[in-house]
Amino acid sequence: MARIHYGLAGEGRGHAVRARTLLEALHADHELVVHAPGDAFTFLAPLYSGHPRVEVREVPGLRWAYSERGRVAFVRSGLESAAYLRRLPGLIRGLAEDLRRERADLVITDFEPALSRAARRVGVPLLAVDHQAFLTTSDFSALPRALRAHAAFMGAFVARWSPAPDLRVVSSFYRPALRPGLGDGVRQTGVLLRDAIREARPTRAGFLLAYLRPGVPERALEVLRSAPMEVRLYGRGRGPAEGALRRCAVEEAGFVRDLAACDAVISTAGNQLIGEALALGKPVLAAPELGNREQELNAWYLARTPGGVATTFEALDSAALTRFLAARHALATAARASATDGTPDALAAVAEALQRFTRQRGRGAAAVPGFGRSLRSPAAARERASVA
Repeated sequence: MARIHYGLAGEGRGHAVRARTLLEALHADHELVVHAPGDAFTFLAPLYSGHPRVEVREVPGLRWAYSERGRVAFVRSGLESAAYLRRLPGLIRGLAEDLRRERADLVITDFEPALSRAARRVGVPLLAVDHQAFLTTSDFSALPRALRAHAAFMGAFVARWSPAPDLRVVSSFYRPALRPGLGDGVRQTGVLLRDAIREARPTRAGFLLAYLRPGVPERALEVLRSAPMEVRLYGRGRGPAEGALRRCAVEEAGFVRDLAACDAVISTAGNQLIGEALALGKPVLAAPELGNREQELNAWYLARTPGGVATTFEALDSAALTRFLAARHALATAARASATDGTPDALAAVAEALQRFTRQRGRGAAAVPGFGRSLRSPAAARERASVA
């Protein structure tokens, strides 16, 4: 049994959902301490309250600030980032002491800067499992010039955000060619599918699922209020019905149930939800959050992915929604054909990191994690996603 510390970012729920997938596979064989800020802590802490092998600790973290018009507010985000960075040295020292005192065997980081630096400080092996590393590992020569420039700028930031890991897993619903010269330290996987998604039985119940966070422009909500079918809206809290909109509280079981039963998904261009929807054979209409360059790249790749349609919130109107709904059955067939599950590959990377790097530290080979359980193959997921 290994002691694994897991640090993740708290912006949105994609990081937390991805971490949950690995936690569920690992806790049968290992002890896990999760360091989670913001939304990630809110999501994970209740799920593992009192768990004998998983402890969730709240830590400071970064998140985007938004303007009243729904755009990423870069100045305010920068000021909040500066306050966090001033606290970072002390946070690293405290986490390093925790790793040393608790004799951690491995640190997994999902775009989290403090725990990864603490691991490097005390010599604990470091495995990165995230989506953001596609910015540093991908060949973007096919992108339009403006997006290439954005990718280069963000890639420089991502490369400095946390130290280079011993092994890196890049989880994404798309798979660009890797940059030359990376060696064998990078593993590309599909989106990590949690058990609830893998076990879901997709149907079509005649409603749409929307996931839109508070930064989304009001105009987009007005389009959904006048939709020709019910829209179950997540990400903005529970509230009274507004036309076709039904506001739902973000609760995992209900969200997964609605994701499996909806006809299609309308969302911001976050990587995790898009991958989960496609795995369930759900067509996706996605628009990047205003000013979110990473989501702009996701949207560009979604437009070239079977089952996906990319737009912008400026272009999302009733006519665009009508076109998407008219094509949803054909898009669903294409989505099922492109379904992938990156969980087995990610678990293999955890096993590799434990075995290879703990041996190098003289700790002996650790048990292979998560392989006492059955994971359905992507082919089985595609077969399960056929809709009557």
